[in-house]
Amino acid sequence: MTGQVHEVQFPPGRVAGRGRGWYRGDCHVHSARSHGGELTPGQLAAAARASGLDFIAITEHNTADTHGAWGQLAGDDLLVILGQEAVTQTGHWLALGIGPGQVIEWRYGVRDDVIGQHVSQVRQAGGLCVAAHPHAPYPGGVFMYPFDGFDAVEVWNGLWRSGRPWNADNDAAVAEWGRALAAGIHRGRWLPAIGSSDTHLDGQISIPHTVVLADELSTSAVLAGLRAGHSWIAGSAAVTLSLEARAGDRIAGIGEQLETSGEPATVRAVVGGVPSGTVSFHTDRGTVHRGSLPAEGAASIEWRTSAGESAFIRVEVRHPGHQMAALTNPVILS
Repeated sequence: MTGQVHEVQFPPGRVAGRGRGWYRGDCHVHSARSHGGELTPGQLAAAARASGLDFIAITEHNTADTHGAWGQLAGDDLLVILGQEAVTQTGHWLALGIGPGQVIEWRYGVRDDVIGQHVSQVRQAGGLCVAAHPHAPYPGGVFMYPFDGFDAVEVWNGLWRSGRPWNADNDAAVAEWGRALAAGIHRGRWLPAIGSSDTHLDGQISIPHTVVLADELSTSAVLAGLRAGHSWIAGSAAVTLSLEARAGDRIAGIGEQLETSGEPATVRAVVGGVPSGTVSFHTDRGTVHRGSLPAEGAASIEWRTSAGESAFIRVEVRHPGHQMAALTNPVILS
């Protein structure tokens, strides 16, 4: 692949006939146009479909050269979101939902104090800005910019640096994000988490991916769902997960706020596809409850709390041996 697009055709921003629902997508995907990539856009599109994805975001390193290749590859079963990975001197970030052919500047570092203007440029285009793989173990890979200048953080990056799609880098990212949730919720602005494969090689796409509640299968609706935190992260298409909190006749789901009116809240996680796994509930007090999944991998696990006891609840699901299978954004209690 040369990176030259001879027939320029940009993908549509909406898939017709796909209304409100939960959509699975990979927000960090590279073709051979990016350093280390080996797949053509056509191979990526085929792999995305085979993996059961509803959308992908194409995020080449510092270029929009392949944007025009995706119009003929998208379809009524696959939304393609145009993006870019900005590989700066002191961290990488994803610009999702930028304009066709739009390129975001990347030649700077944290000491230049210009990151805000480039993030604003993406937001003005209707896009979403994501801090990528914040603990990547190589020069320039560690994210040195403040998280609070971004719209989301990629806490689970699947690039298999240690031969497995879950490693110490991701453990550190989840821990850092989780510690900041309580303060962010108290201030009224918390940072949602996403997970992406960072696909460069065959066999990586969708491991992991983000499952988002969107009003329709369109770029604007998917980004709105991610921005609001109405999403959870799946290690594979085999994993299913739901989380809701109930107080009286009121119910709130992932990324939503439950007004408890002083009543106790019952939190329920329903998990599938994780044989003999472990489900843990996390709040501003840390890990507060654990449950085990049976050998068939499916169960419903409940825990009771209150708004006075817990500012939020989020869930992690792990395979035997500590490998992550899924994790959610929080349900907020007030």
